[in-house]
Amino acid sequence: MKRLCVGTALALLLALSSPARSGAAPARAGGPTPTPPAVLNAEPPEVRRLLEKAGGRESTAETDDSAWDAAVLYCEAARLGSLEGQYQLGMLYAFGQGVPESRSLAAALFSLAASQGHARANEMLDSIQLTSTALPACVTHAQLPERAPPRIRATAEASPLIDSYLLSLAPDKRWIVPLTTTLSTWYSLDPRLVLSVIAVESNFDTGAQSPKAATGLMQLIPGTAERFNVRNAHDATQNLRGGMRYLRWLLSYYRGDVVYALAAYNAGEKRVDRFQGVPPFPETRAYVQRVLRLYGGLRHAFDETLTTASPLLPGAPRQNR
Repeated sequence: MKRLCVGTALALLLALSSPARSGAAPARAGGPTPTPPAVLNAEPPEVRRLLEKAGGRESTAETDDSAWDAAVLYCEAARLGSLEGQYQLGMLYAFGQGVPESRSLAAALFSLAASQGHARANEMLDSIQLTSTALPACVTHAQLPERAPPRIRATAEASPLIDSYLLSLAPDKRWIVPLTTTLSTWYSLDPRLVLSVIAVESNFDTGAQSPKAATGLMQLIPGTAERFNVRNAHDATQNLRGGMRYLRWLLSYYRGDVVYALAAYNAGEKRVDRFQGVPPFPETRAYVQRVLRLYGGLRHAFDETLTTASPLLPGAPRQNR
């Protein structure tokens, strides 16, 4: 899958994002996912030493060299049969920390660990949406892993308002940006669109809760969470995954029309279809305008195989309503 490009401010923020952690986010993009003490205690002494040392390198990582050092240690732990080592190395590959970003290598590592009962690896398999058995060479042989390429440097160019908005984020929220950007590419979504939705929905507050029981970064209501298999909407990664699945489905349903997709994200596709466009609700209309102002685009690529087109669209088969 071709990687989506990011613009000046977004690239800059990805490079400068703080490694600050959040308890709601089991995501490498926002800092290391700590190995639970119970897991460490269950490992053989040599493996435990490797995992503790790798975790230490990650927790203080300010350069790609530190993240790569952690990858070297996780590779050795994984070769020794550590499920936690396999999972942690998979997270590094999934988010391109220290080693080149590779969904296929991450999927293979998560599959290996999940098949032996690693719960967090199984959750990541659900997010990564890929099956693979080709493990990194450093896991199958006693060799060093490859290094990640140099980070993208920002260059001067025009950019939508979402980029400026991101640069104004508080440091303790910036970890959400690289996490969202990586997950967006997995779901074939423009990161800027998803980030614009998050900005309007929750202002990057993982604990956001609406009076209508909408939860988290992408404000999932219970029905949407259940529809897209989100078991814990308070978990940042699961919340993003559910919101992106819904947004991707809506873009397919409305064949890339961002206005209709956003209106449906706020008010539901049944209301958009019933009103033959953006419903006449002040909240929905303001919501669509706010997201569009940040995002700046009206069309988006879509996968027509996900669902049939809305009857609202020209040429779509009419449905009984």
